Amino acid sequence: MSAVSASRRGTVVLAYSGGLDTSYCVVWLKREGFDVVTAIVDTGGHGGPELEAIGKKAVALGATKHLTLDGRQDLWDRIVAYLVRGNVLRGGVYPLAVAAERVIQAEKIVEAARACGASAVAHGCTGAGNDQARFEAAFTVLAPDLEVIAPIRDLGVTRAEEAEFLAKEGHPVSVATRDYSVNTGLWGTTVGGKETHDPYKLPPEEVYASGTKLADTPDEPEEVVIGFESGLPVSIGGTKASGLEIVARLNALAARHAAGRGVHVGDTVLGFKGRIVFEAPAPIILVRAHRELEKLVLTQEQQTLKDRVAERYGQLVHEGLYFEPACRDMEALIRSSQARVTGDAKVRLFKGSAEVVGVKSPYSLFDPELALYGEKSAFLDAASVRGAARVKAVPGLLARRAGRRGDETKDR
Repeated sequence: MSAVSASRRGTVVLAYSGGLDTSYCVVWLKREGFDVVTAIVDTGGHGGPELEAIGKKAVALGATKHLTLDGRQDLWDRIVAYLVRGNVLRGGVYPLAVAAERVIQAEKIVEAARACGASAVAHGCTGAGNDQARFEAAFTVLAPDLEVIAPIRDLGVTRAEEAEFLAKEGHPVSVATRDYSVNTGLWGTTVGGKETHDPYKLPPEEVYASGTKLADTPDEPEEVVIGFESGLPVSIGGTKASGLEIVARLNALAARHAAGRGVHVGDTVLGFKGRIVFEAPAPIILVRAHRELEKLVLTQEQQTLKDRVAERYGQLVHEGLYFEPACRDMEALIRSSQARVTGDAKVRLFKGSAEVVGVKSPYSLFDPELALYGEKSAFLDAASVRGAARVKAVPGLLARRAGRRGDETKDR
């Protein structure tokens, strides 16, 4: 729907982050005659004082009312838990930091709109990113009757133009806010802008949320043990903790070592190529630790099946299609696969790296009574091994013989 539709009036609930785009939206919507209610959905990226400051900023920009909504536990229970158990890393590197949040945020915004009697919801997404598709896919399923207003996308304004507009309205913004778009949540921080638009360049280390430079990290490695039950982390360093607590502790621990950073180049929902840098230590550590533990306890066929399902699950979450019923089916399989994924994973943090150096489980498929890799096999004798090797080689043998026959026929 066009952002300049003449029919708009009444109350709109704006998904507000406190950043440049949504700040622009508050002022613009107010000028267009809307009663603007801002709502920030806390998905783990802000502390209490920061949330309070964001609320004050929204009111100063012209919001009639500001809401702070807690989405952290919902995010963990309904989405992140499956991303961990599914080892979901887009492109093999990126932990879906933003996509995971948008589902919960959209739900909470719709709930707020219903409670406020709003006729519309709004977001500050651009026309070239993924978030517009994620928000609007969710809004379409949850509230098809509400108008969706997207000023940044529909007006086609640039970040520089937004900053200029706000300055003229008496709300100047910093250079950093203008140059970089930063999203911080439970499942990591992403940074886009300036250097990220060139696939051969990187932003300065100062853009990372932890503020730790690689050169300033400790000269000695540090190890941490994470305990899992049924595929989910339940303890850290031998102490029981909730998933949210483990994420917070891992982020703080890994920040000292500048671990969990990366660059992701991938395909956007609209088919374009996109690039971000990210800092997501807890997600990277948990996924890597879980994957190694899973290798220890699952059979090869279990791993293969679950990986295929989890990859598709991650794709649908990435595209904002969480409400597709197939996601519930995939979640059921992922849960089923995790019955024996219980044990400990030991992770070493050092100079920007997070390496899994050991795993153990009561359900380990290592069985020295039957075989010791590279040394002996008590279960299979020499004749059995020889036969097994020959059976495995049959397809290759057939292909080689067929190739020779074909070549001989062709040369006649």
